[in-house]
Amino acid sequence: MTRLTIALIGAGSMGSAIGRMLGASGARVLTTLEGRSAASAARAREAGMEDAGLADLAASDFVLSIVPPAVAAETAERLAPALNKASSKAVYIDCNAVSPQTVATIARTVDATGAAFVDGGIIGAPSSPKFYFSGPHAARANVLGDAGLAVRLLDGPIGAASALKMSYAGITKGLTALGSAMSLAAMRNGAGDALLAELAESQPQLAAWLAGNVPRMPPKAYRWVAEMEEIAAFIGEDFVEHRIYEGAAGLYARLAHDKAATDALGRFFTERGG
Repeated sequence: MTRLTIALIGAGSMGSAIGRMLGASGARVLTTLEGRSAASAARAREAGMEDAGLADLAASDFVLSIVPPAVAAETAERLAPALNKASSKAVYIDCNAVSPQTVATIARTVDATGAAFVDGGIIGAPSSPKFYFSGPHAARANVLGDAGLAVRLLDGPIGAASALKMSYAGITKGLTALGSAMSLAAMRNGAGDALLAELAESQPQLAAWLAGNVPRMPPKAYRWVAEMEEIAAFIGEDFVEHRIYEGAAGLYARLAHDKAATDALGRFFTERGG
């Protein structure tokens, strides 16, 4: 089998972990370190990813975009000129936590270059991610299963994989937001210990889930702001429940900078819950 060359844009914790998996399976993994932080550059090199120019990325077999949701569309626009010029074009897979509306915009950018576009969604931790793919070219991404990724093909159009990601994250990260918000409110009003005791007694599974997820949230809160905004857009302004996720975005924006609140949440669920 021909060795795959896979360009991976984004060397955060998820991107570097996936780069390591692909490299371990024998694929050549390229990335761009231009403008990246020293920490991201170090993660990429440790994962065996090669720094490359945009022309080399565009000529790969696949491009996986795994970046913060707020820059997903910008990332496609940045690579589009190189895709336009490439004689052999990569299959571009957007793997970001964005709404179907946003992914449709990205697809139009990629389609204009003549490259094939696949809608992707990642569910799971960096150590065990699952990739869901949809759209008319999704079957072309099946080969990534031989390159070490857990691949699931959806029988749906562009937007289906993103809709799945939005729905799943809306439940899991939305529940983390609700648990954080109500725990902070209970603590502010002298009912924190009573709330945790009642959850442990009447909702033990929920109490255990919150104890396992809320304390791990603060370092990720800044990244979840745009994701909550994308989920609100996914639901749509015609449906009042989109405001739930606008509120969650505001909460995560606050918690990204409110160390006193996140420290209180950590103590609440570890010292009392433990």
